[in-house]
Amino acid sequence: MSTTNLAGEPAHKPKQTTVRIAAVQYLLRAINDWDGFENQVRFVMKAAGDYKPQFVMFPEIFTTQLLSFMDTSDLGRAVRNMDDYTARYVALFRELATHWNVHIVGGSHPTITDGKLMNTAYLFTPEGKVFTQDKIHLTRWEKEKWKGDPGQHLKVFDTPYGRISILICYDIEFPELSRMVCQQGADILFVPSCTDDRQGFWRVRYCCHARAIENQVYVAVTGTVGNLAVEGLGLHFGQAAIITPSDFPFARDGIAAEGVANMEQIVIADVDLGKLVSNRVNGTTIPLYDKRIDVYDNSVEIVSTR
Repeated sequence: MSTTNLAGEPAHKPKQTTVRIAAVQYLLRAINDWDGFENQVRFVMKAAGDYKPQFVMFPEIFTTQLLSFMDTSDLGRAVRNMDDYTARYVALFRELATHWNVHIVGGSHPTITDGKLMNTAYLFTPEGKVFTQDKIHLTRWEKEKWKGDPGQHLKVFDTPYGRISILICYDIEFPELSRMVCQQGADILFVPSCTDDRQGFWRVRYCCHARAIENQVYVAVTGTVGNLAVEGLGLHFGQAAIITPSDFPFARDGIAAEGVANMEQIVIADVDLGKLVSNRVNGTTIPLYDKRIDVYDNSVEIVSTR
């Protein structure tokens, strides 16, 4: 693999170039208590762990399943009260990541940080370490109904299996974010998502394909399926996929694997980081090298045709 990045600086060299990703289409079903949530998570991790992946990803805000037994008469307050379960959520996934010797992108979980309600994604490592990434762009529902607060900073996580970044759902629709993390060497973008209808799903999905092509990286996306008797969570449209650049070394349609929409399942695919390195230099198109940064800072000229 290359030892320099596009700026000619030393690049990260993963110990392993073939990486197995498991993306969970998590079924939101009513539960009676924390034990119901924990039992379902353990069941899913057993199914995923048996395939010995390097990464397992859960969907955005899949922990809202806990709202099915909480008082949701004041939805904004109920979402903030979900932070009461943060310590148990973190402890559970730290244990699972260690037990299965896997990196887990634990979806995202409403978390109170310095008094602010953040939509926070968690990364758990096999060594028991925990890292976070806040959602940068909030949807209208998150701002108006949940009274949430946006994150301010992006992170790239340097793992033994390549550099990765987590862009939560709506964040993948802003190409500037993907470009920023890919300029720092991200090889895989993880996109935990939660969409209630087909239109929302395809907005996220199409943008995942665009980001994979623009940045010549892999993009793993997954979403919640099922429904809960809670305002805003009564309907979900979800389908996991592992997406590749669109070129000869990869799947013809840019899809390494995808699930059946709206079914509880786990989508698994192997991706080769070495192919990314080669494609960035020898691809049919090479957008990372062809980008015209010198032009992007120029002002746009408005020309009247009248």
